[in-house]
Amino acid sequence: MKIIVQNLAIEYQDDGIGEVVFFLHGWQDNLHTFDSLASLLSPIRRIIRLDLPGFGKSEIPKETWNLDNYVQFIKDFIEKLDIKVYALVGHSFGGRIALKGEATKNLQAQTIILIGSAGLAKNRTFRNLALKLLVKIGGLITYIPPLIVWREEIRKRMYRFVGSDYLKAGALKETFLKIISEDLSTSAKKITTPTLLIWGENDTETPLYDGKRFAGLIPNSKLKVINRAGHFVHKEKSQEVAKLIREFL
Repeated sequence: MKIIVQNLAIEYQDDGIGEVVFFLHGWQDNLHTFDSLASLLSPIRRIIRLDLPGFGKSEIPKETWNLDNYVQFIKDFIEKLDIKVYALVGHSFGGRIALKGEATKNLQAQTIILIGSAGLAKNRTFRNLALKLLVKIGGLITYIPPLIVWREEIRKRMYRFVGSDYLKAGALKETFLKIISEDLSTSAKKITTPTLLIWGENDTETPLYDGKRFAGLIPNSKLKVINRAGHFVHKEKSQEVAKLIREFL
C-alpha cells in the first residue's frame, strides 16, 4: 500500500486486527524483514510496518535528515493513519528511532521492543571518527597522481577498513553520518515505558555488550538473549522472537 506523508510516497503494510504493533526496520533494510514475525503475530495483533524514507519502495527525502527528522516522520505517519500504537518495535536503526522518539515523548506506546538496537555511538568512537576523516580526506588523496587511476578501489578499501555502510548509503550518505554520530545513552535513561530487549548471542553489528548496556540504562527493561543467532535474530529465529513478543505483550 502507498500513503503520502511529508510529501513523500511511502510503502507500508497493515495486517491483522487488534492492538497495533508498529515495526521499524534497520538501515539498508525494508518492511519485508519482518514478514515472518508479521505472519506469526497478525492473528492476535494488528501489525503495521513501512519502508522508512530512503529505503525499499519509499521515496528518498530531498534534504539530509538526522534522527529527529525520522522521529518526526514516524509521528506524522502514525497521525496520518489515525492509530494508537500499543507496542513500538525497532530493529537496529529502527531501534534508534524508537529510543529517541520515546525519550522525547514524540512517540508514545504502551511497550517498546528493541531488537539488536543501534544507538550507543560511544562504543564506536574510533570507528566513527575514522569514517568521518576518511570521508573528508579520502576523495582528496585519491586525486594525487598516480592514485587517481585506482581512486574507486582505494576508497572502497578505506571504507571497508572501518566496516562502514557508507558506500552503500547512496543518496543517504550525509544522513548516515548524522545518524551514527548521535549517542542515545542519555535518551535511554529517560525511558520509563516497559521495554523488552531481544539480542542475538552472536550479533557482531550491535554486539550483545550493547544489549547489556541498554538493559542497565533503561530503568524498566529486561534483556532476552537468543542463542546461535546474529544481528537479524528476528529472521533467523522468528518463532523464538515471536514467542518472546507474545509473552511480553
